[in-house]
Amino acid sequence: MNLAVFDFDSTLMEGETLEFIAKEYNIEELMRKITTEAMEGKIDFFESLTKRVSLLKGAKESKIIEICKNLPYTKGAKETISELKKLGYKVICFSGGYETATIPAQYILGYDAQFSNILHFKNGEMTGNVGGEMMFSDSKGKMLKRLQSLLNISAKNTLVVGDGANDLSMFSYADKRVAFCAKPILKEKANIIIDNKDLSEIINYI
Repeated sequence: MNLAVFDFDSTLMEGETLEFIAKEYNIEELMRKITTEAMEGKIDFFESLTKRVSLLKGAKESKIIEICKNLPYTKGAKETISELKKLGYKVICFSGGYETATIPAQYILGYDAQFSNILHFKNGEMTGNVGGEMMFSDSKGKMLKRLQSLLNISAKNTLVVGDGANDLSMFSYADKRVAFCAKPILKEKANIIIDNKDLSEIINYI
């Protein structure tokens, strides 16, 4: 068995979930600034995550669910996942984003499972709090290691795909390390670099 792990925001999906939400509330530029600093490794991922979510305190749950169900997926995402599964890969999504986006995407794109964070709502509104499985800069690496142990899959049979600094921790546990339209900090550690926004190019390296 082989394992493929994809990041969600700016990898399987074109853009950052929180920025699509922030656009509705006219704080897109501020949100983008914090996101960029985190993806470039300039500020701690946990700090950036909690800061960005706190900016959306009071946002309507129904509006967020609607936005997350209509996100634009990256060219080739569905086809690449389908092809990897045909080749015997278990395909997983790790996201520092939110299950409000990754769960609907699972049904559309066809990956086998998702591990992400959870926005906290109360009385139909965001409280500004967040929790979950992908809160820290090393969360993806730790989860990948656990999955490999559970499924008895080695680094040799593992492919990881990401774009930002919080994907770095996965690279220690995978022989195929894809930087997809990525920040320089990730490209430095990758052995497959794809700068064209088409995920199907990954198949050329399998």
